[in-house]
Amino acid sequence: MPILTFKGGVHPPEKKHFTKDKPFEKLPLPDFVYLFTTNHLGAPAKPIVKEGDQVKTGQLVAETAGNISANIHSSVTGEVVGIESFINASTGRKNNAIVIKRTSEDIWEYIEHDENFKNFSKEEIINIVKKAGIVGLGGAMFPSHVKLSIPPGKKVDYLIINGAECEPYITVDDMMMRTYTEEIIKGIKIIEYIVNPEKIYVGIEENKPEAIKIMKNALKNENIEVAILKTKYPQGAEKQLIKAVTKREVPSGGLPIDAGTLVFNVSTTYAIYDAVINGKPLVERGITLSGGVKKPGNYWFRIGTKVSDLLNQVEIVEEEKIDRIIYGGPMMGLPLPNIDLPTFKGNNAITVLTKEEIPQKHEYPCIRCASCVKACPIGLQPYYLKKLADARKNDIAQENGIMDCIECGACSYICPSNIELVKTFKTTKKVIKAIHTHFRNRSKQRLTKGKVS
Repeated sequence: MPILTFKGGVHPPEKKHFTKDKPFEKLPLPDFVYLFTTNHLGAPAKPIVKEGDQVKTGQLVAETAGNISANIHSSVTGEVVGIESFINASTGRKNNAIVIKRTSEDIWEYIEHDENFKNFSKEEIINIVKKAGIVGLGGAMFPSHVKLSIPPGKKVDYLIINGAECEPYITVDDMMMRTYTEEIIKGIKIIEYIVNPEKIYVGIEENKPEAIKIMKNALKNENIEVAILKTKYPQGAEKQLIKAVTKREVPSGGLPIDAGTLVFNVSTTYAIYDAVINGKPLVERGITLSGGVKKPGNYWFRIGTKVSDLLNQVEIVEEEKIDRIIYGGPMMGLPLPNIDLPTFKGNNAITVLTKEEIPQKHEYPCIRCASCVKACPIGLQPYYLKKLADARKNDIAQENGIMDCIECGACSYICPSNIELVKTFKTTKKVIKAIHTHFRNRSKQRLTKGKVS
């Protein structure tokens, strides 16, 4: 198979050498965990514990509260000491978090499981995934049980396991494929059993030769193919991965299933295996801690651990050298207002960027060079969208596809004038969504009043 790719994209410095050959280490159990009720895309989970309750590792502490929602489980054995409000960088707003003080080593509470997953029906496995609180671990945090529930009339032609990991610095998925190969393959087979795809691919960027070799050897007798992808950002973005592997396009405003495709991150695939085979809810995951730290590496940590506790384990460089600390990588990562914030299920990395790595840049006027147009993986015209957004012509911006922007940052990265295009797009998209929500709510109110009268 040839090396696959998509149109557009950029080539930022990879910076993976810090951690790419660092085997996983388990970090010590934290004294406290802070579990956001918004640990997923969709409606916040509803707490079912109260202050003073004793909980086990893996015990349900907040349950789904809507069609798109996910369960939350205690990631330590301890005592619920309250509910506090923290800024959730994934939402930009303050959200509630259940605070649990660890009182002992792990005493596990497992969910139903079976080494032979085919002893379960497809519906039973989807329910196990739901019970386990599994969400997309590549960053999107979309509830996995919802994704596995294929709508009537839809069919999965292609199942793609996403091992691209195109973001600089991050190597956790690379190490997952090299360390937990058989477990990931079993996770793939569980997904296959549920959705019955015609073809299965594992997409891996060519800058991960060890992972490619290991996965190819392990899959040589399986009906699963390794798709080698060109090293280019954002190759790991869902729509770009689908385009590269299948040549299909996800329609504007649509989902991958609308293109007959389903995509799961390799870490999510492992979590599905761990739940169905071992009965473990999603309470821990792998993470890359890199950049301006003294002990960069790949680690297992408990979800809800404060960022400060993680960084204490790897010893950050002197404070005056730090430019910013972010959830994730430098392209799509979310800057932390402070490090005393909790981690969440989608945290695949904490990256410490130094001032040396992120030199200060002066912004200049747009020179209409169209570099952003060539780089945009969606095929938008970022310079024009910026002009519309600055003029608050949101309706015209929407007509020109601003809501299709995946916020990858490729346009900002390539811009010779150093214009932070993606920041403007994020803000404009939030405004458009808020306006739509406002008018939708007003319409509902009118309908309700009409019924009453």
